[in-house]
Amino acid sequence: MGLIGPNGAGKTTLLKLILGELEPDKGRVRLGSNLQVAYFDQMRTALDPDATLEDFISPGSEWIEIGKQRKHVKSYLGDFLFSPARSGSPVRSLSGGERNRLLLARLFARPANVLVLDEPTNDLDIDTLELLEELLQDYEGTVFLVSHDRAFLDNVVTSTIAFEGDGRWREYEGGVQDWLAQSRRSREFAQAGAAPAASPREKPAPTAPAPAAAGKRKLGYKEQRELESLPGLIESLEQEQKAIQAELARGKVYSEDPGRAQQLAVRSEQIEEQLMSALERWEALGQL
Repeated sequence: MGLIGPNGAGKTTLLKLILGELEPDKGRVRLGSNLQVAYFDQMRTALDPDATLEDFISPGSEWIEIGKQRKHVKSYLGDFLFSPARSGSPVRSLSGGERNRLLLARLFARPANVLVLDEPTNDLDIDTLELLEELLQDYEGTVFLVSHDRAFLDNVVTSTIAFEGDGRWREYEGGVQDWLAQSRRSREFAQAGAAPAASPREKPAPTAPAPAAAGKRKLGYKEQRELESLPGLIESLEQEQKAIQAELARGKVYSEDPGRAQQLAVRSEQIEEQLMSALERWEALGQL
């Protein structure tokens, strides 16, 4: 399940309510039995720089249980693109992207049936991002995913919970593109003023003839200019994002200039928010 909403909308609060960590002011939350929850964001601070990769993944044992499968820790690390020769290296020797990859390895090695990932794609190189997509697609438990990465959400989630303003959240089937299409149809239905169908046992009350449907409002000058400029803005943002992802994927920036790597990751997140806003605005203006 993907959670979509601007910063400050309450995504983290909603997650805590769903998982029973916060009590609702009204209503109730019913939890399933035997929940085992693992949080990716909480694991970011769990890295021990002096531990070896093997010890971090499987302390005191060369073997690890993954579901019903028993694997050697070196083989398991190999699934996350770490060579056997690096399994004895200290965590401090890893780049920023490699550390995130190690955290993912630790996350999927835990006995959990619910995963919570808050912006997991930050600082991930292309190879690790593709690996994470495959792991989530094959995961047999429940995943709650908060991300501004539209493509990542579309490739992974099967259900989307979207913020609709004024504290309202609504669930949609599918990913971001499905949410946009379904929400557009809902607005069109509401604008058409369609009433719900009467029950077969109920006789519809007589109504006055409906007034003729009003035509679409003509765009103002500023709105028309804005509508014409949005495709160019979207293309420019997407090109900037591709350039950032390409630089991060090369990996050198993490070791040569960690500060710039962090700046690029932050900018990539900002671009996702700007793209989402631009797409929503483009859709809204197109309906007028």
